[in-house]
Amino acid sequence: MINKIADSVAQTMDGIQDGATVLIGGFGTAGVPNELIDGLIAQGAKDLTIACNNAGNGEMGLAALLKAGRVRKIICSFPRQADSYVFDALYRSGKLELELVPQGNLAERIRAAGAGIGAFFCPTGFGTPLAGQRETREINGQSYVLEYPIHGDVALIKAEQGDRWGNLTYRKAARNFGPVMAMASKRTIATVHEIVDLGALDPEAIVTPGIFVHQIVQIDRIATQAGGLKPTT
Repeated sequence: MINKIADSVAQTMDGIQDGATVLIGGFGTAGVPNELIDGLIAQGAKDLTIACNNAGNGEMGLAALLKAGRVRKIICSFPRQADSYVFDALYRSGKLELELVPQGNLAERIRAAGAGIGAFFCPTGFGTPLAGQRETREINGQSYVLEYPIHGDVALIKAEQGDRWGNLTYRKAARNFGPVMAMASKRTIATVHEIVDLGALDPEAIVTPGIFVHQIVQIDRIATQAGGLKPTT
């Protein structure tokens, strides 16, 4: 019987190795799987490469992972904001490598990994330092830069509902990068606020099919809002 429901956050962290590339969902503070990030901190994996939208807020979630010294490199679109002081300090001291990627490119590079695309040409960034030394090409009079997919060893995402097969739905803007990250990773772990019976999810409403999900863990919504780590079993 297929049952992808984990008993705890700690159980989902088993097997994440040092040096892993971890894709973490979220747009600003919406859809960030804080409980899974806290679990990753407790698990102890280090020398990580993180791909995400930003570089964390305050000292919670991703910022806490950075502060713990577990991240070697971060790939993101918006590393600096009013409360990104943890990232700022690490980057300025040379303790953290940054790959800055325009947000559309970031989403497409992750999507390309899930779709099996080896590389693609994109106009964004041409003629700027973001293009680096990558190959460029002119197509129909437009200049493009060669971009490569971002594959994940593991994806940590936040969903709304799930069933024991791992089928997922999302809540509004909390969906953001979750679906493409799930497809782009060897292993996907998702938090959900509600676990439903098989067949309860309308097949037309399922955004991430269970084939892309390896484990789900239920998180109490009130605990999430309070910033706590209180998974229900």
